[in-house]
Amino acid sequence: MPAWNESASITNVIKEIQQQVPATDILVVDDCSDDDTVSVARAAGAKVLRLPYNLGVGGARRLGYRYALENDYDIAVQMDADGQHDPRYIHDMMAALSESDLVIGARFAGEGQYKVRGPRQWAMRLLSYALSAIAGTKLTDTTSGYRACNRQLIAFYSRRYPVEYLGDTVDTIVQAKRAGFAIRQIPVAMRPRQGGTPSNSPGKALIYLLRSGLALLLALVRR
Repeated sequence: MPAWNESASITNVIKEIQQQVPATDILVVDDCSDDDTVSVARAAGAKVLRLPYNLGVGGARRLGYRYALENDYDIAVQMDADGQHDPRYIHDMMAALSESDLVIGARFAGEGQYKVRGPRQWAMRLLSYALSAIAGTKLTDTTSGYRACNRQLIAFYSRRYPVEYLGDTVDTIVQAKRAGFAIRQIPVAMRPRQGGTPSNSPGKALIYLLRSGLALLLALVRR
């Protein structure tokens, strides 16, 4: 669980995971927060690793996968610290790994009422259409950060998880498919943030569209 200044929500997220999957280990990777995220997460019962510099969500997740590899975990579930990802779906995502290596929790697959509009919606549709063709399966939410993977993909991501903008979503799917991993999605419902402030605005949505197209192009041409 990457976290940057999520002290307002992270306690509830950790407690929900503990209730839904009592036997799981919870790792928070703090990306140089300047609030109480670290102390709050530890007090709630999570293990915490701290990055020395702000590397973004991709860098935090790569460290998480490296930790999972070095500590011999069979399954890793990545999710956000803001409360939008509902831990009730963790069991379903782990079960789906019996037929795939990477499972994506998809917001636009018939579960819940989550909607986006404007340039952000256009970008998500573009990415979903292109990456569905690449992956050979229908993907409706390729930017979802709610995912589960098996031991083989943990080892792969611990070395090659991209850290650049949108690489943690677009590149991770393209890389996994090119390396021969099986990908599928299951429907999940997205919730409102439990704390913090979202960064959405019309201007940022347009930038997101342009960057999404560029990220997809780079992912397709990269070896």
